[in-house]
Amino acid sequence: MNTSQVDPATGLTFRTTPPEREDRLILSDAEWKKKLTPEQYKILRNHGTEPAFCGVNLESKGEGAYHCVGCDLPLFNATEKFDSGSGWPSYTSPYNKDNLWYRLDMSYGMRRIEVLCARCDGHLGHVFEDGPPPTGLRYCINGTILKFKPKEKAAS
Repeated sequence: MNTSQVDPATGLTFRTTPPEREDRLILSDAEWKKKLTPEQYKILRNHGTEPAFCGVNLESKGEGAYHCVGCDLPLFNATEKFDSGSGWPSYTSPYNKDNLWYRLDMSYGMRRIEVLCARCDGHLGHVFEDGPPPTGLRYCINGTILKFKPKEKAAS
């Protein structure tokens, strides 16, 4: 049974279970280990965190979108990326609000909002309320679990 609650600071809705999706990707642990690198597996499937300033996609720029390495769901537009100085890729809003889901994370004695992929339930990072306008949110995401796909140029 899912219970949900709206966070008054961010306006985001936490859930206790993933949202229902027709395109849900469910793999066995062995299949995930085969599909992902050890670092991607640690982050996406075991809620790990890459070291600050060490992940891929921190400095990447260009037109396009960042997709989940686990299931290829688009997660963030490159236009929403900003330099937060945190050492992790940061975004002001998701590619599509239905592509993410949120869970309250009380680990390590902190209260945080965990960000997960809505298709494969992979751990992406956390969202904080110290971002720039217009959202005031900072999606702090592990770059190792993102795959950048450039915007396709129109045929001439």
